[in-house]
Amino acid sequence: MGDLEIRPAVADDIPAIVGMLADDPLGAQRESLDDLTPYFAAFERLSGDPNQHMVVAAREGRVIGTLQLTVIPGLSRRGATRSVIESVRIHADERGSGLGTLLIEWAIDESRRLDCQLVQLTSDQSRTDARRFYERLGFTASHVGFKLEL
Repeated sequence: MGDLEIRPAVADDIPAIVGMLADDPLGAQRESLDDLTPYFAAFERLSGDPNQHMVVAAREGRVIGTLQLTVIPGLSRRGATRSVIESVRIHADERGSGLGTLLIEWAIDESRRLDCQLVQLTSDQSRTDARRFYERLGFTASHVGFKLEL
């Protein structure tokens, strides 16, 4: 992918990240570029937590992809540490380019580097293309996820 850089996100990346989060039918219902204040506050919290890795993929200074990798130490699975991949987004102009694969491969490699024994993620049931994508990368739909909005 040429001059692609995967790097930690910085505050200046927030508008581009939120733009990608909002650029699909689900995100359009829950994200807004009108007021970035809550996103900057959340980014501050993320930046202060060593188990949170918010990254962007950039080319020539332009943010074209993002994901969040969370590391969770645990007792189950003989004290295994797991990672959770969240908020994977690729800019509309870059979809189908292989960038999503590169970002997920980065997250898996980083999880290994951080001594994780398991990588997990969830994807909304309506995202059938995303499900095929993750299965192609070796993920299995082994569990049923539940959410409770508070």
